[in-house]
Amino acid sequence: MSVVLVNTQGCVLDARSLIDKGYLQCIRVRENNQKSHVNCRFKGQCFQILKSHLDAIASVAADGGNIETLQKTDKPTKKRKRKHSELNQGEIDSQAFHKKIRSVVLEGTKSLVDSARSLGYLNGTSTTDTLKEPLPSQECSLAALCEMAKELPLVDDEQQEECAQPLVAADGSTSHVDLFSRVTENRADWATVVTLMGEEYVIPPHTAFLLSDFTKIQPLVHYGRRFDLIVMDPPWENKSVKRSRRYSCLPSSQLKRLPIPLLASPNCLVVTWVTNRPSHLRFVRDELYPHWGVEVVAEWLWIKVTTSGEFVFPVDSHHKKPYEVLVLGRFRPSSDNETSSSEASEVPVEDQRLIVSVPSALHSQKPSLSEVLKPYLGAEAKCLELFARSLQPGWTSWGNEVLKFQHTSYFTLTPTDDGAGVLEDEAAEDCTDNPIVTQRLSSSAESVD
Repeated sequence: MSVVLVNTQGCVLDARSLIDKGYLQCIRVRENNQKSHVNCRFKGQCFQILKSHLDAIASVAADGGNIETLQKTDKPTKKRKRKHSELNQGEIDSQAFHKKIRSVVLEGTKSLVDSARSLGYLNGTSTTDTLKEPLPSQECSLAALCEMAKELPLVDDEQQEECAQPLVAADGSTSHVDLFSRVTENRADWATVVTLMGEEYVIPPHTAFLLSDFTKIQPLVHYGRRFDLIVMDPPWENKSVKRSRRYSCLPSSQLKRLPIPLLASPNCLVVTWVTNRPSHLRFVRDELYPHWGVEVVAEWLWIKVTTSGEFVFPVDSHHKKPYEVLVLGRFRPSSDNETSSSEASEVPVEDQRLIVSVPSALHSQKPSLSEVLKPYLGAEAKCLELFARSLQPGWTSWGNEVLKFQHTSYFTLTPTDDGAGVLEDEAAEDCTDNPIVTQRLSSSAESVD
């Protein structure tokens, strides 16, 4: 059950179940076109957040463990001391925002967690096998490959017209795939495990993706689709991230370069994940959305809890809060004559709704919003995720780490029990007979090796 419950305050999500829904049918494709059915599940230990941050520290201290290792504090070794009462403007703004939403967070979360517990969810139970296994720690080099792709020759005009390519060719190969300059589509009704750039990835059904950064986003525009939902989780500038070097940050002003007006359909719902830094929230509301022609319609909160329903951080913590903000808006193209009629038929988005879930232990892996946002979209809505680090069934995704959490190291793959050994070539029916052949990807892969 991916959506555990919905009430007037919001909803409770089972994030792992949301992921696994896309892999109910999964076929592994080998280089020699050998195909076999496999069971595919995202690794459960990624969502086994059993204790809040402070409880975990207390537990380690009681066992004589190294608290400093667990805390992983982001404070630099040398920092200017200041008076306890001295607050900068950002901290003052943070306190004001927290005070404004505190009662909504406390009351809404209690209502949702209590209801979830009555259904047998968020009761603190966990499977012992997942607890014994370490978290996946796959080294992600996708962003580096995107940097290398900038040196590749540009696609000529004739090839540019063929802006999409099949994931698997008719002969079962993936050597034709140019991940950096064309949108890649898995056109099958099932998830597919394939080898790309020497690594195995699990690709959900009816998924399209482009692996690139800002400088190579044009293929997404040339793809020719207008989307009814655009979700983005920008790599906001953050001192902690800069020090840890987990990923490259992007100055807020650069976000205005995203071609949202060329990607959004009239009345498109635009959703942006925002950190708890007040300046980022103001930027999205007052500068970014108006620049794109997007009208702010609501602000939601993602509440992060443990498997027993406790906040992962104390709600009044000065270091980190147990919530993040989502800013929702509607794209209002000024020159579109159909805007007024589409506005009249749109479903109103309620303000201050809560999304409660156990967060992933993997950095920057957000819960899927596909089920939560369905009531606010029309039938057959086309959905796009920007700055994506994973794929979703039926969605188009773009980012310089778009395949990060699709690597097989994050999944448990086992042969099916029905003896589904080597399959026939029926999986090739959804592939084109004349795949686009290019040597550019193989050349870049060789240079990496």
